[in-house]
Amino acid sequence: MNTLTNADLHCHSVVSDGTLTPEVLAQRAKDNGVELWALTDHDELGGQERALQAARALGLPYLTGVEISVTFAQITVHIVGLGMDHHHPALLEGLRTTRGGREERARDMAAGLAQVGIQGAYEGALKYVGNPDLISRAHFARHLVESGVCSDVGEVFRKFLTEGKPGFVPHRWAGLGDAVRWITQSGGMAVIAHPGRYALNATGEYALFTEFKTHGGQGVEVMTGAHNQADFVKYAGYCQEFDLLASRGSDFHSPEESRCDLGSLPHLPGSVTPVWEMLQTRIHR
Repeated sequence: MNTLTNADLHCHSVVSDGTLTPEVLAQRAKDNGVELWALTDHDELGGQERALQAARALGLPYLTGVEISVTFAQITVHIVGLGMDHHHPALLEGLRTTRGGREERARDMAAGLAQVGIQGAYEGALKYVGNPDLISRAHFARHLVESGVCSDVGEVFRKFLTEGKPGFVPHRWAGLGDAVRWITQSGGMAVIAHPGRYALNATGEYALFTEFKTHGGQGVEVMTGAHNQADFVKYAGYCQEFDLLASRGSDFHSPEESRCDLGSLPHLPGSVTPVWEMLQTRIHR
């Protein structure tokens, strides 16, 4: 495996906020030519065994994965874990505590939406939740589209679910050091997910990467659905500057909602070292 490997190491199933089962995602990845796959549900490992078994049945090499929600500089960032022991007690307990408070947050979101005339949003969102412990903004967005309040998920977020809008409620997630430690203690590699998405200026971004490295983080997503060509170049450069490995993942959630499909990203540039080069012993075949 090298930089030309069609790896997709970031996607979501119904276990968090995706719309497809782990089994269907495995088949979609295989059909799309993915050569190395990981399911990275938000703050949850409940789909890992299903994904691993489905991938194995298809002859699709698989890395265990998770995406952990982190509060950094008063915003939410995401750290992907790859190749960890998905039964590790410290990781499981850390994720359990991170999931805590989602229901209360969701009810507060619904209350904010009710104040602008959108009633029953909490109950509506629950219809889209595969795991009630992981109710999220994406589930509210699907409900508001289905009920005709907005035409698509993007409109929902712009009008109702981002900071300063009626349905936005901040949540205190894990600390950056905690997330990296849970991943590394369980034998995995910590990777900064889609860094181009975060509302950080150059100083804040530099602080994120510096602290991430200090805690033992090793990788960054260079190729991801949220990045444009300039981001590809920028974060490939960060791999050199911060001595990080490069990852690649679509962040696929749904055929109807996601901006790119499993396995459809450009290849990593030849100037970087892929994360999978250092995770060979963790790949399930």
